[in-house]
Amino acid sequence: MRVVRSIKQLREALEYMRQGGHTPIGFVPTMGYLHEGHASLLRRAGEMSNTVVMSIFVNPLQFGPNEDYDSYPRDEERDLELAEREGVDIVFIPSVEEMYPQPTRTTVSVSELTTRLCGASRPGHFNGVTTVVNKLFNIVQPDYAFFGLKDAQQVAVLRRMVSDLNMNVEIVPCPIVREGDGLALSSRNVFLSPEERSQALVLSRSLREAREAIEEGKVRTIAEVRDLLTSVISCSPLAVIDYAEILTFPNLEGLRNEVVLTDVDGEMIIALAVKFGRTRLIDNNVFIPKEVAALV
Repeated sequence: MRVVRSIKQLREALEYMRQGGHTPIGFVPTMGYLHEGHASLLRRAGEMSNTVVMSIFVNPLQFGPNEDYDSYPRDEERDLELAEREGVDIVFIPSVEEMYPQPTRTTVSVSELTTRLCGASRPGHFNGVTTVVNKLFNIVQPDYAFFGLKDAQQVAVLRRMVSDLNMNVEIVPCPIVREGDGLALSSRNVFLSPEERSQALVLSRSLREAREAIEEGKVRTIAEVRDLLTSVISCSPLAVIDYAEILTFPNLEGLRNEVVLTDVDGEMIIALAVKFGRTRLIDNNVFIPKEVAALV
């Protein structure tokens, strides 16, 4: 496994791999502090690619003024051990100065899909995401890029960016990886106190109960699903709801409260963001209402 820290070194290493026929190239962008969710992305990349590139870069552009950029967990030595264990070929670890050697005057913005959910709660966040991912795609020029569906809005936004800009890369969404008790894996889980960690299970529980209620016909409309989610989450005293929404997927369009789920064609997403103390967690479930109802 080769570790490179400059764009020039990375491009030279990738040109060597291409000349040697080591394609296709799979790319897994990360912010480090890796866990089993990241490992699952790397394994998927290894299944689909002959060369696997992983980046570790905590991107300042996607953090707001009062967010946790400075305190975001970092552990390069541990990350490199996991990357080598999962068969990564090249790890790109640039500095902020390497990625942004001068003030950024050019950004990439995806409209509409970024106005809801995390985009509404974190203004400017997705402009930072799309800008840095665009830069990384231009540097790496991968055939495939792998992203976890825990941040389903990010997946939707990046797929739209790639489609709109005719970028020659396929976005490969990968399933959410959970701990044994259901909590979705996140680098930010380390910030939870034991009590917050226990109460955070309400996210996966509310999604599970909403799914079961839809299957059993106990809830039918958008409003009824939202009310159920809010009721379950509010049972945890430490939970502060940022949003609990039901939208179409991947277009992330809102629907009127009275709309019946089974009248909606295609996929939908139940998306949650809940704060426990200073830690904000997200979770979701993507499903096809008509298929879920048919399970009854």
